[in-house]
Amino acid sequence: MSRKRKVKTGSWPLLIALGCALSLIPDGALAHSGTGLPGGFPSGFRHPLSGPDHLLAMVSVGLWGAFLGRPLIYLLPVIFPMVMAVGAVLAMVGLRLPAPEVGIALSVLILGGCIALAIKAQIWAASAVVAVFALFHGYAHGKELPSAADPIAYSAGFVLATGFLHVLGIGAGALKAYRGGLLATRFAGGCIAASGLWFLAAAIAP
Repeated sequence: MSRKRKVKTGSWPLLIALGCALSLIPDGALAHSGTGLPGGFPSGFRHPLSGPDHLLAMVSVGLWGAFLGRPLIYLLPVIFPMVMAVGAVLAMVGLRLPAPEVGIALSVLILGGCIALAIKAQIWAASAVVAVFALFHGYAHGKELPSAADPIAYSAGFVLATGFLHVLGIGAGALKAYRGGLLATRFAGGCIAASGLWFLAAAIAP
């Protein structure tokens, strides 16, 4: 009888602890791009596609959800935009979230790492990881939102683009069902994590 391949499950608590610790670093000099937003829906739709850190994080949410399977393949892409909205509201009312750029960089690093290491987190744990990072992404965009010419249309475009990136990640994750697909998926996660490490270095640089 063939032995089933065991999937790593013990690394996610360490990754979450690392993320929480590094998130306490004071704001660095790296400013989020895109302030002074000129337009409505087109500008909002383009914005997630133009920032590599946001793009990779949002694709990773769909990719990790596809790797984890039901119900997380549906749940994670719903949690992310919902908590993003909460983060945006926190920014618009003037509440301070420590080191948002570090949190965004960590989201790329840790989500990519979860994919690369084939981490099969429980539902509550995966949801918590995605929710924490969505808060940072929403906060960064919420600080920019009041400068948009049409904030409502901008928000609609941004949410639609976010959903598109989640679906793109889910589609990429479907490759794991094919021969060599799981290896390709984990390799992609490793590349994403490496990008996140670069973003993190830039975020904490003096």
